[in-house]
Amino acid sequence: MNTAIYAQEEKQDPVKELEQQTQLLQDDIKSLKQFMVSGYVQTQFQYGEKNASLKVGSVNTDLNKDFSRFGIRRGRIKFQFERGIALGVFQLDMTDKGVSIKDAYLNVKIPRLGNSSIKAGIFDRPFGYEIAYSSSRRESPERATVITTLFPDERDLGLMLTLQAPKTSSWNFLKLEAALVSGNSIKLDMDNRKDFIGHLSANKNINEKYNISGGISYYKGSTYQGSSSVYKMNGNKFEGSTDTSHFGAFANREYIGVDAQFATITSIGTTQLYGEFLTGVQPGDKSSSKSPNYSTLPTNDTYIRNFTGGYITLAQDLGKVPLVLVLKYDNYDPNSKVSKNDIGLNGTGKGDIAYQTIGTGLIWKINNTMRLTGYYDWIKNETSTLLKGYDKDIADNAFTLRFQYKF
Repeated sequence: MNTAIYAQEEKQDPVKELEQQTQLLQDDIKSLKQFMVSGYVQTQFQYGEKNASLKVGSVNTDLNKDFSRFGIRRGRIKFQFERGIALGVFQLDMTDKGVSIKDAYLNVKIPRLGNSSIKAGIFDRPFGYEIAYSSSRRESPERATVITTLFPDERDLGLMLTLQAPKTSSWNFLKLEAALVSGNSIKLDMDNRKDFIGHLSANKNINEKYNISGGISYYKGSTYQGSSSVYKMNGNKFEGSTDTSHFGAFANREYIGVDAQFATITSIGTTQLYGEFLTGVQPGDKSSSKSPNYSTLPTNDTYIRNFTGGYITLAQDLGKVPLVLVLKYDNYDPNSKVSKNDIGLNGTGKGDIAYQTIGTGLIWKINNTMRLTGYYDWIKNETSTLLKGYDKDIADNAFTLRFQYKF
């Protein structure tokens, strides 16, 4: 007779089992901490004069009347995962106009080089101050005209190197950013040329109450020429050159910028003052000097202009109440070689009109996640008796009421 004999099953030590469960829970928590989700929503009402360019809703359908629009100016959600020296970021913008990508990049820290890193993908252009200043924190509802014209969507596709010494170093206050980008904003890369952007900045705390920072920026790039005709300024007039070699060639695109920021804390609260000045060479077409952001290569004639532009912003806390007073001045002159009644002659037109904007507003910081902004823009354009529609200031002032929730 055969009989089966079973060995006794060994019992698990309760303490050891608890330790294993605790370790698994800690690993899960660590993984969750590496993954972050954040974002903000800006619901906006705007009222504009009949020729205003509002940022929400459709264009004015009756140019004889002022108009108003509701809309979502920005609806951002940002996903971020960090493990070791690598950081991945993906950000979407979801509004009533559609969904678009704002950020999609990988950032890898360089070991033993402080805050140095290499970034690849779609990211903010490293030029000046206001481009990278988040719209959720910026005091004015929109960036300055010169910034939105030269750097549409603020971002570009490429590769960037950041060099900064460790916090323990006396050189930590300096930071160098250098990028090689497509030059076509967040649209597809359309040509074999790449643009260079560099920004050298310094940030120094004088003491507990004062902070001063600033930097210099340089942009060197090019723009595809879609025809055989290229126009350049000679004195106060455009002179054209038609040659088959122009078609498919590239026009020079070059900017120099200087930015500065100052902040102090007094008995009435925080005072911030910051601004930028830019000058350079900008290719465009006859009616506009806006930088490339196209889905197909252009076919228009190329107009090359020398420009100047800048802005200055003052933000002042109002004592102990959660209110901030904002004053901003910005200007953009797309063609510094022609002005006033010379515009409309010798090939010049509305693409050469300069603009100045004075903005003032009040921000109510309701709590750490919500704020309400009321802001008015007085926009004044250069006038010329020889250019139809621009013989007087255009009615394009606008009021913005924005509610923001940030999470």
